[in-house]
Amino acid sequence: MPRPRIHDPERLLDVAERLVAERGPEEVTVRALALEAGVPNSTIYHSFGSLPALVGRAWLRGATHFLDVQENLVDEALAAEGPVAAVVAAADAPAVVARLRPDAARLMITVSPHRVLGPQLPSEVAEALHALDKRLVRLLVRLARELWQRGDGAAVEVITACVVDLPTALLRRELAEGRVGEDSRRRLAAAVSAVLALPPPKRRPSRTGKTTHTA
Repeated sequence: MPRPRIHDPERLLDVAERLVAERGPEEVTVRALALEAGVPNSTIYHSFGSLPALVGRAWLRGATHFLDVQENLVDEALAAEGPVAAVVAAADAPAVVARLRPDAARLMITVSPHRVLGPQLPSEVAEALHALDKRLVRLLVRLARELWQRGDGAAVEVITACVVDLPTALLRRELAEGRVGEDSRRRLAAAVSAVLALPPPKRRPSRTGKTTHTA
């Protein structure tokens, strides 16, 4: 019979999520993680195989939760208020996640996936991270099409500015402190609405003279 697990892997993921958000993935060591979790170093290798695998899975878990929340917010806003409200709701996702899981929100806003990708990351985790990135792109394209009936690169860049760039710029400091005030959320909503008040640039022609589109 297999030996029973004494230590919960989810607990290790929780600790890794917090440490990576606080220090960055480059500064997290097996010893530091084991001390924070109250487990022997060997537990990390037994449960996840390597430290990069644990960090990658922690980021993947946080990003999946974040995108789940973001997609639900978009669906609800589209059904109730329309596409502008849906983009505002998508931009507000970090603040919503911060109430539910502050470490996950801080991780998403401060650590890019490129910092956890590497040759030591298990292939299944790397593939899952790439799939999650494609899922985000599909959400951005969906919002662009809901607003302007187009999903080309220029339109998606405007949505990206609203959903990724503005929340990062306006909420980063408060997310690092584990909270987001209502005033900041209102300012973010106002900024997103102002950006959306202008239509995106015209579709950019490709080198062949054809209009470029985003899948």
